[in-house]
Amino acid sequence: MSPGVDTPGFWSALDELLALSTVVIDRAKGSRHPRFPAVTYPLDYGYLDGTHAMDGGGIDLWRGSGRADRIDGVILCVDLLKRDAEIKLLIGCTPTETETALAFHNAHETMKGLLVRRPAGELVGDEGLEPPTSSV
Repeated sequence: MSPGVDTPGFWSALDELLALSTVVIDRAKGSRHPRFPAVTYPLDYGYLDGTHAMDGGGIDLWRGSGRADRIDGVILCVDLLKRDAEIKLLIGCTPTETETALAFHNAHETMKGLLVRRPAGELVGDEGLEPPTSSV
């Protein structure tokens, strides 16, 4: 395994954050961005309550139509307007939903995203973690 490609423990640490946190969806699929009304969210978007990201809020996430206990990948984002970088968790996202979330972060010149897919051998199985509580 090459350094930096797949570090053992990274995905299990994210699984633990997810299992110990409440998923809060504050921007439902189809809703508009509060400051940029021309921007519509193509999937449910929210954060893990009780966690902290670079912007001072919780760790951001996209929630797809699949299992609520599965982190399928992360999107590494750079926002030139905010002059910051963050990760966005992909929870229960199908391949199409993953591509939709990635396209959202690459639709503007001032924001770019890079997808890091969870390796197939690292996916939580049916015997995995209990689904987190979800609130809207």
